[in-house]
Parts: sequence; structure tokens; C-alpha cells
Amino acid sequence: MANAPSPAPSASGEPDATRPMSIVTGGSEGVGLAIAKVLAARGHDLLLIARRPDVLSAAAKDLGAAFPVKVATLALDLTHPEACEAIDAELGRLRAHVHMLVNAAAIGHSGAFAEAEALELGRLVQLNVEVPTRLMRHVLPGMRRRRSGGILNVASLGGYTPGPYQAAYYASKSYLISLSEAVAAEARADGVRVAVVAPGPVETAFHAKMDAERAFYRRLLPSSSPETVARWAVRGFELGMRVIVPGVFNLIIASALRFLPHTLLVPVMAWLLHPRRPT
Repeated sequence: MANAPSPAPSASGEPDATRPMSIVTGGSEGVGLAIAKVLAARGHDLLLIARRPDVLSAAAKDLGAAFPVKVATLALDLTHPEACEAIDAELGRLRAHVHMLVNAAAIGHSGAFAEAEALELGRLVQLNVEVPTRLMRHVLPGMRRRRSGGILNVASLGGYTPGPYQAAYYASKSYLISLSEAVAAEARADGVRVAVVAPGPVETAFHAKMDAERAFYRRLLPSSSPETVARWAVRGFELGMRVIVPGVFNLIIASALRFLPHTLLVPVMAWLLHPRRPT
């Protein structure tokens, strides 16, 4: 899957009249945009999905100028109940089908769980858990029918441990890692590839948006660039890896997180993740 795919055969054996496109949610910035750039460099036509049309348009313009691919955009709240239908309508307009789905859209929360706004937690669960689940289920039948394509989910190294003061976010990424590995095992026989990338801290606006910049982990743990994470993610996906942890240091941390007892690990995570907001 190093290059853009050829038209897939239809059920009749004739080439599918629709073009293959790669969908990237959260594709207007951060890791999502970085993955979109790597895919564009490999010849993938793209459909970028995010909420803000102005940021989406700017991202698409830059990608279109840098790479000889088609870049379409869809400004959409993915938590809307009819989001899948909106995506299908846009794909129909583009005469395209989903060859690859990248679930990169996510939000975080920093602070004590008991003090979080219920609506904020609800939206986090919707976007981080329900949306990738629903999108995966929506695109998999077509991929299985064509016996090609794949799904790349963006999780976090935090998915390997409980994360006090980012409890719901860490739990959502744990869910995504588990779901990805399970569905990867199911889809393998159908010629469909499913993988999850679990980076450590990444130098994006994500941490600032959830007011976590004063937490000790931001000072003590090394951060990767979105471009580094994207290169590891796409290359690992192409190599058939199911779980991709970018960077040697993060691989060591991931191994430690799997084996350390929670009685030791969770207090350390609480110390690292405490937001330490000014009073």
C-alpha cells in the first residue's frame, strides 16, 4: 500500500467506476494533517474532515499545491447522528469510495474527573470512542467486498495505563487500542488492514487546548513532532504492523507500561499528569 491504489474490481469483475480516496478525520491540523501529507506524498487522493471550514480549506490548499493529488474537504461535526450519511453523500458527489480511513480526530480533558463538566466528558466519549467505532463499522463492509483498503486509528501511549487527571482521555485511547487489535484479527482474512498508532506526547496544540501545559509530563517526557509520528504510522501500517509505537524511547515506555503493576504505576501517572493550574 505504498502508493495510491488502482480502481478496485466490482462484484461483476469490472473496474469500480469510483475512485479510491483516503479519509482523514481531524485532517486540518496536528497528527491528522501530518498523516494526510504522508499519504498525499504516496499518491493518495484525500478527503479531509474537521469542524472548521477555514482551517480545512487552508490545509487542502497547501496539500494541493505540494502534491499532485485531489484534496477534498468536508466541514462536519462527526458526533452528529447522520455524520456517516453526510460522508457518503460527499463521496457520492466525488464519485469515490473509501480506500483508507484514518481516525485522528480527538479531544482531551485535563483535571479531576469529578469536577469535569458532564457535557464535556460526553463529547469526549462521543468523539474519541463512538465516532471511530461507528466509522470503522461503516466502511468495513465495502473494504471487505473489494478485499482491499485499511483503517489507521490514532491512539496514544496513554492507552496502556490509567491516567489520573486525564482519566477519560486515557480510557478512550485504551478502548481504541483494544478495538483496533481485535478488528485487525477479524479483518485480516478479508484483505483489509487495521492498525493503531500509539505515540507519546506530540508537539501540537492539543495539550494547551486542554490546559495541561503545566503538568510535569510536558517538561519531563520528550515530545515527537507530528511529522515523525506520521512517518512511523504510515510506514508501520504499510509493513502490516497492528500496533505502532513511534520512537525507541516510546517503545521502551510502552513495554514498561504493560508490565508494571498499577499499584506502582498509577501514583506516578497522577504526579506526572496533575495539571497544576495556578490558584
